[in-house]
Amino acid sequence: MLFNSLPFAVFFGIFFLLYWFVFNRKLKLQNLFLLIGSYVFYSWWDWRFLFLIIANSLLNYLLGFYMNKTKNQKTKDVLMYIGTIAGIGSLIYYKYANFFIVSFVEAFSKFHINLNIHTVNLVLPLGISFYTFRTLSYLFDINNGKMKPTSDWVAFFSFVAFFPCLLSGPIDRAKSLIPQLEKKREFRYDDAVDALRQILWGFFKKMVIADNLAPITNDIFQHYHSLPASTLVLGVFYSAIQLYTDFSGYSDMAIGIGRLLGFKVAKNFDYPFFAQSIPEFWRKWHISLTQWISDYVYTPLSLKFRDYGKLGITMAIMINFTLIGMWHGASWRFVIFGMLNGVYLVPLILRGTINKNKKLDPNKPWPSFAEFRNMLQTFVLINISIILFKAESVSQAVEFFGRIFSKSIIHYPKNAQPFFILVITLFLIIEWGQRNKQHVLEGLNLQMSKPVRWALYSFLIMSIMVFTGHEEPFIYFKF
Repeated sequence: MLFNSLPFAVFFGIFFLLYWFVFNRKLKLQNLFLLIGSYVFYSWWDWRFLFLIIANSLLNYLLGFYMNKTKNQKTKDVLMYIGTIAGIGSLIYYKYANFFIVSFVEAFSKFHINLNIHTVNLVLPLGISFYTFRTLSYLFDINNGKMKPTSDWVAFFSFVAFFPCLLSGPIDRAKSLIPQLEKKREFRYDDAVDALRQILWGFFKKMVIADNLAPITNDIFQHYHSLPASTLVLGVFYSAIQLYTDFSGYSDMAIGIGRLLGFKVAKNFDYPFFAQSIPEFWRKWHISLTQWISDYVYTPLSLKFRDYGKLGITMAIMINFTLIGMWHGASWRFVIFGMLNGVYLVPLILRGTINKNKKLDPNKPWPSFAEFRNMLQTFVLINISIILFKAESVSQAVEFFGRIFSKSIIHYPKNAQPFFILVITLFLIIEWGQRNKQHVLEGLNLQMSKPVRWALYSFLIMSIMVFTGHEEPFIYFKF
């Protein structure tokens, strides 16, 4: 059930009315309805995996309960390890089992040893990476004394299965979302209107930009052998825009839908293409994931390796980004994608400038030359890593990258339709102008008169109706 589909429109319309006008009298009843709605939403994809998410919720609820009950820290640690092994174990089994099997067999084949081991016929449960990280944060925060476990099982199960963010994030922390589930929520008209603006902008990004770019980028990466280098460069640029508008568009929808239900969902993007360095880019891109790994992986590792100085920081960074890469998919190209982004940071570590922030002046209409140069350098480096993200294999990514450096780089690129270039340019200009907002359409009631505002809404809605591309699944559903 895609957010940009008729079934979801019908589902959410009915759900919204019942949620606010029937089940809002008692908090427990409203949360139970939210839980049932989330399970219906998830079952729409494949009802069989509903048992997996329920088992995950039950196990972690009980572990949190007994972690709070015991005063023995070793017992707490054991309970946390049980939850960690169960969560990571199921993630490895469903997401990485075949990757490890294939890599193991191929490694032995290089020594002419034929292992008669076959891959497992598995279907990746949708959203498993997201809800696994959500429940792990719950156990980690309890063990670290950052939160108390909830005794309300309905609230906890609703937190795990919260349908706006279930399939593709953001990855909300338990200490943020569970307290919102435990207190009565009120419908706020102004916040709901702004949430609808955010959802509208998410629809525009996804359906008008990302879905129109998808067939073009797919065609370029499939036929890169026969295309000029200029077209390959354009394909990488299109892929970066497609990936951003697809995922940030989904995030805007998810956050907006959460707001319509009275929840404050974690921000997931902060105009990352205006970042002036790779560290800043990752602080602005898929924020909920990078913060999660930073808090639970990088920070503990950096403390463990602190005696090794810059070498220790480098080791922690490389492990951190390798895990980010692996989180995105069970393939060596994703491993190298993560490691490459880690390598980008090594010069900054050696110079001692990795934590140096270059803030843009919020009042400047245009960036300075130095700011633009830094943004362009960062964007180019990210685009190089996106080749690995988009390609089907490491060898294809290497060959694709190599073909860029040829005489055909001066040819006029194919698929360089003026319409797409214009739309993307206007899109980036609008995002730049609104870069200090939570989302691009925030606060339009204060910036524009009512006629102008409604003219803009009508334009966006008409654009979605007229120019929407072929319906494409959200890219991050497969992660």
